[in-house]
Amino acid sequence: MTVHAYATHQVLNQARPAIGWNAFSGDAVLRGIVARGAPWVADKATALGARAGDAEVQELARLANRHGPELRTHDRYGNRIDWIEFHPAWHELMALAFAHEVPSLAWKTSEPNGHLARAVLSYLWNQVEHGTGCPTGMTYAAFPGLAQPEFALWRQKITSGRYDKRPLPVALKEGASIGYAMTEKQGGSDLRQTQTTARFLEDTPDGRVYLITGHKWFFSVPQSDGFFTLARTESGVSCLFCPGFLPDGSRNRLQIQRLKDKAGNRSNASSEVEFSECLGWLVGEEGAGIKEILSHAHLTRLDFAVGSAGLMRQALTLALNHTQSRRGFGSSLAEQPMMTNILADLAIDSEASTLMAFRVAAATDAMETSEEERHLARVTTPLAKFWNCKRAAAFVVEALECHGGNGFIEENPMARLYREAPLNAIWEGTSNMMCMDVLRAFNREPRTKEAFMTEVGAVRGANRALDRWLDRLGDEAAKPRNDDGHGRRLANLMAYALQASELRKHADEAVFESFCRSRLDADWGYVFGTLDPAPELAGIVRRATVAQV
Repeated sequence: MTVHAYATHQVLNQARPAIGWNAFSGDAVLRGIVARGAPWVADKATALGARAGDAEVQELARLANRHGPELRTHDRYGNRIDWIEFHPAWHELMALAFAHEVPSLAWKTSEPNGHLARAVLSYLWNQVEHGTGCPTGMTYAAFPGLAQPEFALWRQKITSGRYDKRPLPVALKEGASIGYAMTEKQGGSDLRQTQTTARFLEDTPDGRVYLITGHKWFFSVPQSDGFFTLARTESGVSCLFCPGFLPDGSRNRLQIQRLKDKAGNRSNASSEVEFSECLGWLVGEEGAGIKEILSHAHLTRLDFAVGSAGLMRQALTLALNHTQSRRGFGSSLAEQPMMTNILADLAIDSEASTLMAFRVAAATDAMETSEEERHLARVTTPLAKFWNCKRAAAFVVEALECHGGNGFIEENPMARLYREAPLNAIWEGTSNMMCMDVLRAFNREPRTKEAFMTEVGAVRGANRALDRWLDRLGDEAAKPRNDDGHGRRLANLMAYALQASELRKHADEAVFESFCRSRLDADWGYVFGTLDPAPELAGIVRRATVAQV
């Protein structure tokens, strides 16, 4: 007689595995963005989109987060090495991202709208693994900061499409990644409080060299091949670029004190470091470091707005997969009216956030050729970064609840997304900083306010609730203010206006009308799933579904 272990029951009614889709070809919204703005990137996006639903790649993401980075301060002989050890899955993911040009496409292509096309790849990569999205995003944003002739080799290496994990001087590597070390204990986001110092050493054919001494409270990706930092020189806070390794093969003079034990973003190494006469090369003008770094911040903030939209899209895809394949009370969960309402609400929010992020990417592409687009990019970048990063946390919580208890276990990718979702609102400028930046853009340059109001006003007459919202926004924007206490209120009004504008231009009529009724006409509650239960909700869910292949 054969005795079978665990023969007490059969496992039935489980959701299908969350694999087997293409995050680009199955996404109607993203396909439309590419068709309108950068059709030449469709093949690249299709290839990368397949990775998001690939079982082996998702296993790499799980492993990279399950087995986080470890700090090795010394080798076995007692020599100081200050190196980070990663699980092999991290390196495989990094190689995959670099091979698919996630950090480099905008700087390599001669095709139009390179930033929008690169944003498509970043959006897709944020449905693969988020910790590796930090070094890819920083490497992307670093390219303009390496414009000086002495950094030509660095520009070549970061656009090579190759990932090289070896701890070597950049001249010996096939590819390179870039990091940033800005934040100090006493200042946080207030970079004017920088206490790290830089002492001029010498002028060389490769630029002005300084010796940097100080402490950085957050240095993300400290194993980067090179990094930007801020330090106080005789002329004020200056920007310097430091190679991770010196030409003789030794580590530059920095010591990693510890790795941060973060709530999320577990696969990525963030650290505290001491600079002990670390060698750095001046970037831009001495004393103009904050201005220099803020020029990079436009691109990092764009990447966070796009990345949060991608994270939300992944959460939506996982919620749809679960609810459409698991049954309860006589039908699939997704077909039950309350769940249909929730899924449609999430789909509307995801589409609105995605379209807003890519409008900013399009404006970034046009900054050098259009004064109006330059002004629009100036204000919409912090706006989209604020709104998308802030919405992501609430969005992911709702998507997780669609799974019930199955969403709250570590084997489900939703648990990883849950920990990841709040992070983007903190990095590269908090929500309050973004709202302050929106206010500065409006107050310092009237043309910026005009460009934004012209952009959203172009859809007047499409919906009465939207017209009233635009009137309210105009009144709020015109009020004289003595402080920034109204910053989030104004940014809220602006974000919904811009999202409605984009939905009117590019979304299905049902999505646009449902957005206006719920978000703009006070016909919405404080949680997802409180839409007017109209017949078109099921169609909105179908449009948002990424089919498995």
